[in-house]
Amino acid sequence: MRLLYAEDEKSLARAVSTILIKSNYSVDVVYDGQSALDYLATENYDGVILDVMMPKLDGISVLKSMRAAGDNTPVLLLTARSEIDDRVTGLDSGANDYLTKPFDMKELLARIRAMTRVPAIQADTRLSAGNVTLDCANYELTGPGGSFKLANKEFQMMEMLMRNPRKLISTEFFMDRIWGYESEAEMNVVWVYISYLRKKLTAVGADVQIKAQRGVGYYLEVQG
Repeated sequence: MRLLYAEDEKSLARAVSTILIKSNYSVDVVYDGQSALDYLATENYDGVILDVMMPKLDGISVLKSMRAAGDNTPVLLLTARSEIDDRVTGLDSGANDYLTKPFDMKELLARIRAMTRVPAIQADTRLSAGNVTLDCANYELTGPGGSFKLANKEFQMMEMLMRNPRKLISTEFFMDRIWGYESEAEMNVVWVYISYLRKKLTAVGADVQIKAQRGVGYYLEVQG
């Protein structure tokens, strides 16, 4: 699951994003409201966490712009303000939830799970291709020879491949969608993770393979 986190306090942003990543979220972090809108214009997210008080554009303005553009991505607002009127303004502007600073990370994680729960229930929780299945609830890849619990980025790549069978997915798209376009990771990290997934598919006795189109990308193919 991919989140956009907009917070101008960089030390807080680093601390929170580290915990989110350890909790199996993929996170893009920005430090002002305009950057948040720029990311939202080019990327797809499962949820957005917005600090209210940010430079260039405040969180409420970002939220209003999202909703005016028809973007219904779940939004959690973070703010130091605790007054009832501020909370009402945020919720009336289209926020799904509201959390006052300082907050406990367990509560933040619970609220993220809650605000993304409805889309998760509506979506397919088990994907199938050939004789393998991917359980999106617990990241488990299963075939006739056994099963593996995938790491976060392995799961995201496998999910993309299984939702788009036989469709070529470019290396650049994997990088942008999973690592983020400002990531310092090298392009060959995609090949490394593809290698991990190929070994696990073989180990579970899969009749599907991840094929490569040299210099372009990868696609999933059912054998036989």
